[in-house]
Amino acid sequence: MAISDATPTDPAIPTPAGPAAAAGAGAGSDLLPGLIAAVKRVAHQEVMPRYLNVARHRKGDGSLFTQADLAAQEALVSELRDILDCPFIGEEMGAERQRALWDAGEQGVWCVDPIDGTSNFVNGIPYFAVSVALVRAGRPLLGVVYDPVADECFYAAHDQGAWLNGEQLPIKEGAPTLRESIAQADLKRLPRELSLMLGHRPPYASHRNFGASTLEWCYVAAGRFDVYIHGGQKLWDYAAGVLVLQEAGGHVSGLRVDDFWAQPDPFQRSVIAALRADVFADWRAWTRLHLQDS
Repeated sequence: MAISDATPTDPAIPTPAGPAAAAGAGAGSDLLPGLIAAVKRVAHQEVMPRYLNVARHRKGDGSLFTQADLAAQEALVSELRDILDCPFIGEEMGAERQRALWDAGEQGVWCVDPIDGTSNFVNGIPYFAVSVALVRAGRPLLGVVYDPVADECFYAAHDQGAWLNGEQLPIKEGAPTLRESIAQADLKRLPRELSLMLGHRPPYASHRNFGASTLEWCYVAAGRFDVYIHGGQKLWDYAAGVLVLQEAGGHVSGLRVDDFWAQPDPFQRSVIAALRADVFADWRAWTRLHLQDS
């Protein structure tokens, strides 16, 4: 598959039109073509040349980072400033600085994960992504998640739909019932009893955990996974992906609250999600029932 940057003339990239744009719902989608091009450029110039060829390091919390993470984040700072000059929150920053920038970014803030799936990246597992979202008043307006190995670019604009390489999401119908569903489940961050139940007596057919949250959201949006659960994601893990899923028609809540956005800490939010409304209702009900024992 040929790798190409999106351009402003690409008909698959949504631009404001009709009542939604008139009301301001599509505000910012004119920035999407440039954002897609910037994310792809950074992935191919800073991330892929270091794939299988970079040393790993540990942060204070034990998570991995590499020179590729740092180089990609620095390049994105420059690229995004040219698109829209507003505060920039990256994973490879200190927590105090991240929160200060979030508080200063009510009118717009870039939320960036320069390499989501760093453990996969350093071990040669081809499942990682560069993720960028533009967030205003606490909600994402634009989101891009790019997998440079597969050359799959997922992108969305608020009230303008979600897309994968020019094809509107979802690209396939999900499973019609929870029992037939394939789940994406990160068991280690869930309450212990719920995690044990999912491991031994799950309500779905099978589950996976591939290790890159931004892509996991997008795989649900595409119909590759049917249901999703996560005990606690950082801002940059969900900011772009949740927009892609919701713009694809998907549904999301927290583990214990129906409104995903009502969870008080934007830097730590739990997830119950599904593409189909009926499957989501059954999935959330099952999860809540078994949370009572956790």
